[in-house]
Amino acid sequence: MNDSFPILSIRDLSVAFRSGGTDIHAVRNISVDVLPGQTVAVVGESGSGKSTTAAAINRLLPENGRITGGQVLFEGRDLARAHEREMLTIRGAGIGLVPQDPMSNLNPLMRIGDQVAEALEVHGRATGSAAKAAVIELLEMVGIPDAERRVNQYPHEFSGGMRQRVLIAMGLACRPKLLIADEPTSALDVTVQRRILDQLDKLTAEMGTSVFLITHDLGLAAERADTIAVMNKGEIVESGDAARILGDPQHEYTKQLLHAAPSLSSRSIVPTAKARTFPATAASVPEIGNLVEIEDLTKVFTIRAAGTGVASRFTAVDSVSFRIPRGETVSIVGESGSGKSTTANLLLGLDDITSGRIRFDGTDLASLDRRSLFAFRRRVQPVFQNPYASLDPRYTVERSITEPLRVHRIGDSSSRRRRVAELLDQVALPVAMAGRLPHELSGGQRQRVAIARALALSPELVVLDEAVSALDVLVQAQILELLASLQSELGLSYLFISHDLAVVRMISHQVHVMQAGRIVESGTPEQIFDRPQSEYTQELLAAIPGAKLAS
Repeated sequence: MNDSFPILSIRDLSVAFRSGGTDIHAVRNISVDVLPGQTVAVVGESGSGKSTTAAAINRLLPENGRITGGQVLFEGRDLARAHEREMLTIRGAGIGLVPQDPMSNLNPLMRIGDQVAEALEVHGRATGSAAKAAVIELLEMVGIPDAERRVNQYPHEFSGGMRQRVLIAMGLACRPKLLIADEPTSALDVTVQRRILDQLDKLTAEMGTSVFLITHDLGLAAERADTIAVMNKGEIVESGDAARILGDPQHEYTKQLLHAAPSLSSRSIVPTAKARTFPATAASVPEIGNLVEIEDLTKVFTIRAAGTGVASRFTAVDSVSFRIPRGETVSIVGESGSGKSTTANLLLGLDDITSGRIRFDGTDLASLDRRSLFAFRRRVQPVFQNPYASLDPRYTVERSITEPLRVHRIGDSSSRRRRVAELLDQVALPVAMAGRLPHELSGGQRQRVAIARALALSPELVVLDEAVSALDVLVQAQILELLASLQSELGLSYLFISHDLAVVRMISHQVHVMQAGRIVESGTPEQIFDRPQSEYTQELLAAIPGAKLAS
């Protein structure tokens, strides 16, 4: 095929979903071309229509979705009107797919090797021992060490980054002409993300594969794409050369995305000590000093090898010490497996300490009896990463927020309703939302509800474990501003766990960098990001996508 002739040409594509007897138009008259060997990134918020577009290309829309107009021309064939039998031959062989979530897109009951081999066998590329040899070669190609042994392992024995590599191997198994990568690294740390994207770039270049990249990360798009198409409310509002889009955006929505995208040059939004205010009824004031003191904290897990029963010891947190001053945000950054979430769980009392000490408001947590521990948990509340998993799907917003009040037997039904209204107002949600169920909310709205629930008991410390990493840049910016505002208004202290260094720079008073269970560097955001001393910190900073956004 001529290199100037698009491998994929989308023309005036429209997609609608049938709901409640009416059509909801998710994609409206979009057009985009992908040339051979080219990477085209489609960027936008959740609900903008970018993943629906990807699903329409492969004709993998949900049952209630359908293409209502336009063409999807792949090598000149209109997939919008192709028979399903033809689509079965194109999926995998002609068009590969790398789906979004490495933690849920592999069958937990099948060995890794069998899942990759399935793609080869379905398209008649290899069977039996030849398929196994091809699978080992594919796993080695995507950078999985000891592939010959690991083909026999199950997904739970792989890290998130390794699972994502498996999905890339599956997507490229039949050497497709086009690869659709739908948020392929959104759940991964920056260093793992960079290694995987470098590997993907290398492989697609070797194969001559074009890439249709779906992402909400403008920095990633800036680094990896030749062309960017910006989607908003089902329409492409701006498209063109990546450097031009990022350097001279024309549409207001693109400008909003660029403004909201965190970068290492983003301004700090934390309240200063002078600006912070504290409730008149607070039992303690800033002058008292540290709310949390952690000394030589260590956590060792005993791990038994599957099949052999042989036990080994793994030190997840190794002699960690730091303080959380009242009314301030202390952040811990590092890769998956660095020990940051384990540290948070130890502070929350969700794991037992192996050695060391945690003092909260001057009291050693190890000395607390059951009743005192229950009272402690009223003063310390968590907000977790996934807004889609942190709320009970059967509970209304009101029930979710009042649950901590019920558990701690605070108030009656009418006072709890008043408290819900107050909390929804604090997190900038309308009171009318109290009766809704989680599936009726966006990701950003769900995370606001999770924050409201965490605030229900008027805690002094909120532990935020990757609390904004699953959110789009515009929603993420709103949540970060909300957290800073609540800190100023209520005098809250935060322990902020994240792998996103640009976000950490915006939200933190103090930063600790963790690697392999140890703190390798500590300081103010300015010290850490402007003058990093540790080689590991420098590596983390170098791996952040989108240096172009910071300039």
